Amino acid sequence: VLAALGKDYFEQILPDVIRNCSHQKASVRDGYLTLFKYLPRSLGVQFQNYLQQVLPAILDGLADENESVRDAALSAGHVLVEHYATTSLPLLLPAVEDGIFSDSWRIRQSSVELLGDLLFKVAGTSGKALLEGGSDDEGSSTEAHGRAIIEVLGRQKRNEILAALYMVRTDVSLTVRQAALHVWKTIVANTPKTLKEIMPVLMNTLITSLASSSSERRQVAGRSLGELVRKLGERVLPLIIPILSQGLNDANSSRRQGVCIGLSEVMASAGKSQLLSFMDELIPTIRTALCDSTPEVRESAGLAFSTLYKSAGMQAIDEIIPTLLHALEDDLTSDTALDGLKQILSVRTTAVLPHILPKLVHPPLSAFNAHALGALAEVAGSGLDFHLSTIIPALLVGMGDDNIDVHNMAKKAAETVVLVIDEEGIEPLISELVKGVGDHQASIRRNSSYLIGFFFKNSKLYLVDEAPNMISTLIILLSDADSTTVAVAWEALSRVVNSVPKEVLPSYIKLVRDAVSTSRDKERRKRKGGPVLIPGLCLPKALQPLLPIFLQGLVSGSAELREQAAQGLGELIEVTSEQALKEFVIPITGPLIRIIGDRFPWQVKSAILSTLSIMILKGGMALKPFLPQLQTTFIKCLQDNTRTVRSGAALALGKLSALITRVDPLVGDLLSSLQASDGGVREAILTALKGVLKHAGKSVSSTVRTRVYTLLKDLIYSDDDQIRASASSILGIISQYMEDAQLYELVEELLKSASSSGWSARQGSVLTFSSMLRHNPSLICASPMFSMVVNFLKDSLKDEKFPVRETSTKALGRLLLHQIKSETGHLETLVSLVSAMQDDSSEVRRRALSSLKAVAKANPTAVTKHVTIYGPALAECLKDGSTPVRLAAERCALHSFQLARDNIQAAQKFISGLDARRLSKFPEHSDDSEDSEDDSSSG
Repeated sequence: VLAALGKDYFEQILPDVIRNCSHQKASVRDGYLTLFKYLPRSLGVQFQNYLQQVLPAILDGLADENESVRDAALSAGHVLVEHYATTSLPLLLPAVEDGIFSDSWRIRQSSVELLGDLLFKVAGTSGKALLEGGSDDEGSSTEAHGRAIIEVLGRQKRNEILAALYMVRTDVSLTVRQAALHVWKTIVANTPKTLKEIMPVLMNTLITSLASSSSERRQVAGRSLGELVRKLGERVLPLIIPILSQGLNDANSSRRQGVCIGLSEVMASAGKSQLLSFMDELIPTIRTALCDSTPEVRESAGLAFSTLYKSAGMQAIDEIIPTLLHALEDDLTSDTALDGLKQILSVRTTAVLPHILPKLVHPPLSAFNAHALGALAEVAGSGLDFHLSTIIPALLVGMGDDNIDVHNMAKKAAETVVLVIDEEGIEPLISELVKGVGDHQASIRRNSSYLIGFFFKNSKLYLVDEAPNMISTLIILLSDADSTTVAVAWEALSRVVNSVPKEVLPSYIKLVRDAVSTSRDKERRKRKGGPVLIPGLCLPKALQPLLPIFLQGLVSGSAELREQAAQGLGELIEVTSEQALKEFVIPITGPLIRIIGDRFPWQVKSAILSTLSIMILKGGMALKPFLPQLQTTFIKCLQDNTRTVRSGAALALGKLSALITRVDPLVGDLLSSLQASDGGVREAILTALKGVLKHAGKSVSSTVRTRVYTLLKDLIYSDDDQIRASASSILGIISQYMEDAQLYELVEELLKSASSSGWSARQGSVLTFSSMLRHNPSLICASPMFSMVVNFLKDSLKDEKFPVRETSTKALGRLLLHQIKSETGHLETLVSLVSAMQDDSSEVRRRALSSLKAVAKANPTAVTKHVTIYGPALAECLKDGSTPVRLAAERCALHSFQLARDNIQAAQKFISGLDARRLSKFPEHSDDSEDSEDDSSSG
């Protein structure tokens, strides 16, 4: 009908026919495609003018999901080939050729079949022969067929078609492979010979396909190339490798990438021995590709390097790596060379790293090398574990570089390195960082600390086991000489502590205490006297990292742990500056008060009391919100069953009184409890009272003071040594605030007891005088009864009981100190003291030496005038049989002979020059502990 209606009508209707070939209904598509099967017969030669429009529709039909549609399209295709193979070959071929490279395997299969039909037609064979058995390369074709095809298609076209056909022989789809193999065998007589002829074209086709965006096509090309090398290794390698090497000069980057993939395939398929003769070409090719300007090419080159390394081993590394490293130094090529190295590293980390690192870490570290280290670290990952001892020291030095670029790059690289390692790398990394923290250069200590903090904050690894070691290392670094290092170490410490689960923290208490103590000692050695503060604990928010460790232990630990935590807190507060402590006073004091109120063993309470004592001295008025609670707590603890808790509370209460505005009620309470108590509790209340009066005596009203006086003047004769000492000490303290009449009354009272038969009463009087001479010497010296007091003390030096003699020696020592300071007559007192140096009791001798030393320290010149008086006695004491006396004599000689000022000549009248020189080397201030004016038992 269409043929009869004429050409014009046909041209009008053709677009509709073609459109309906892709109708949504399968039956419609089927019908229209079948129409094309009969059109060539009815229209004849006329139809070949429309082939270009019709072919795409037929090819689409070949990929249809409906089988009958596919069949219709295929038979239509066969008919077209049948009719127009010879006349319209240039029209049919390109369409079929494109189909061979289609992404759809159905189109590829049908295209191969149609191509077969075309070629059979051209070659003049039926293609129906069944090719059973035989190898893939044995065909049923003859040379004549081949010549016929060349005549019709021309050599170039034939080569292109055969190349495509050869490639799809290794298609991923079995049916396509079978179809292609059938066609190949039918029209190719001698496979090796044909391949040799079509090699350049085949390689071109394969390279293009290897770089194709379709993964199936890349796979097919790779398989094809591999098979080619496997089957014809020796024969084709000399052809293939030069073609591939040439391919790298192609301007198209995807083709260059194809070359690299091709190289990998060739090397993977060829035998090691076959490749060795081509190394001179392969290695430069891969080297060039690794420095290519396009990242995709470099990535594929990295994979090719990996394959090459399997065959060539160290030769591959030795000939490629140095060139890349060299290229790193050139600004133009450095970035691409670096990426090339990254590609190699990603496939062969362990083999390549030892060759690259020494070059990169070579001092001085440049910014680019630091950048390269960071970039390579990302790729090498855990491969770096065993090279950390090479990398970390170099980066730590780089981080301290004055050049800002080097510093930034090194820092970035170091951050990358610490984050890419795995479990295996933790130990070597930590050991390098700890080594860095102990370095003599401040910048290295600082950068190591920074990295520790960074590692613990950002790493995904489990680091809790490493935390204790780091915490202790960083605490010790808080007393570093370099202030920037201290700040960095503090920041790192925060990060490490934050990385540890809360419940684990209390187990670090002992470790933190030890570290704080080490840090304190380090600081003490620098300070030479004065209060010791750790610089890192003087920063704002200083206690933030360490507080959680102690508070967690205090609130949730066992009794033993709570005791440790409380003691640790005290030690920590001692080395923290007052300014830094301010904001932590409340969070620390609250829990301490809460826990001391609970039923915990005495050890816990005692530890908390000593810490609260330190807190009162350090925190001062910041404790204001807690004053009432603290006062109640301490008074309650004075009644505790354990002496340590009682004395701790007493000392703390004394210190607290300095902060309290109204002291009278407190003193009143203490006096009432004193009357109601006895034994140990009474002793503790007296100690507390002494502390309160010492710190806040001024604020006590005269009525309360009189009450104190009345109560205590009998207690100084008590049989209990401790109560006697405390009571006499308190009387001495309040003597500063007494009216004259009351004071004289007390002196008279004391002189009366001089003749008492009980030695404790005699000692009580002497103790009280001693305390008064300490707290209020001028009033005693000015009183009309002064000479009687002095005589009483001298007489006491001959008492039969040594405690009385010792106390009297102490009192005379204090008198002498006052006399020398106020420059009044003191010779008599000195003579008495020298006589005490020859006493039978070693305690008395030691006390006399201590007293003389204190006086000599206060005014050396006034004392040395009388060197003839004390010199011989002191020389005797230096040979004393009792060690404490000998030690006291050495300290005394140092000051009273003025040996520290090289006064060795004068001393030689009494002691040997050798002794004098030995003593002169003693430090002047090492014996503060001997000047026991302030300890609780001295009056």
